[in-house]
Amino acid sequence: MSAALVIGAFWIDYRDYLSSPLPLPDEAPLIFEIKAGSSLKRVVDDLAEQAVIEKPRYILLNARLTGKGTQIHTGEYRLEPGMQVRDFLDMLYQGKVIQYSLTLIEGWNFRQMMAAIQSTPKLEQKTLGLSDKAIMQALGRGDEHPEGRFMPDTYRFTHGMSDLDILKRAYAAMERYLAEQWDQRAVGLPYETPYEALIMASIVEKETGVPEERDTIAGVFINRLEKRMRLQTDPTVIYGMGENYDGNIRRRDLRTDTPYNTYTRGGLPPTPIAMPGREAIHAALHPDETDYLYFVSRGDGSHKFSRTLQEHNEAVIKYQLKGRKRSFSSYKNNEDDNQ
Repeated sequence: MSAALVIGAFWIDYRDYLSSPLPLPDEAPLIFEIKAGSSLKRVVDDLAEQAVIEKPRYILLNARLTGKGTQIHTGEYRLEPGMQVRDFLDMLYQGKVIQYSLTLIEGWNFRQMMAAIQSTPKLEQKTLGLSDKAIMQALGRGDEHPEGRFMPDTYRFTHGMSDLDILKRAYAAMERYLAEQWDQRAVGLPYETPYEALIMASIVEKETGVPEERDTIAGVFINRLEKRMRLQTDPTVIYGMGENYDGNIRRRDLRTDTPYNTYTRGGLPPTPIAMPGREAIHAALHPDETDYLYFVSRGDGSHKFSRTLQEHNEAVIKYQLKGRKRSFSSYKNNEDDNQ
């Protein structure tokens, strides 16, 4: 047989192999990992030992012919039943590693967020056992309180990434969005810093689950601040109670002073009370222009807004007390509303 025929047969066999399916065991997906520093030859040899690669020399030939042999990316890869050898090569060359996801939910506090992060599989844990301050120090933000500093969102990650990688991305995302919204804020808001707007956004986030109400609720709180009225918002009281909160908030809790009790203290609390989402931040910096000063839950997630204390008290009787007139905090705290 001539050399030309030999080369031709070899080339046909090479092309046919690239179009052939990978012989995956049990016709099930196979996940393999390329570790840092691994060469293509090492990867191919490992897969050949598992009988996934039948002709490793053709894989290495393809890498030389295309010049892509040095472009493989570390991470986990998934081989699916029916995948051809050329699909496998494209996956390696393009770095199509398995992507995992972690969702941080609007309204979570820092403790809840860290519990979710630290229980996420495939994510290397570097913060376990660290205090809140130590975590912030690891992020280069040791002088900052962690609450509210991270953007709720869905974050993609690959095997080998750490919880600190997620925290850095979430922190940077919050910093960018807050700065953007601060630059576009409405005129005349009673905030001196973006951080104060972040505190307000966290309160708005916790006060309503109805998106259409966020701007109005922000407007109510702005009005109260401008009139030097106490915010009197239950979520701040609950946050200040910490682990003492058992799911119920009582009149004595409203009277117990903490740095976060906006019934006993004027102005904003010292820090955010949760992670505000983008919509809550936007509302805090673009509130409705309204003359409402009060709101009360209707019991279905929405709120009844009022302009006067009398209207508010009537709404409390209707929606909270089911029409029964009896003493409640608005009557007891009339003198506080203008302090």
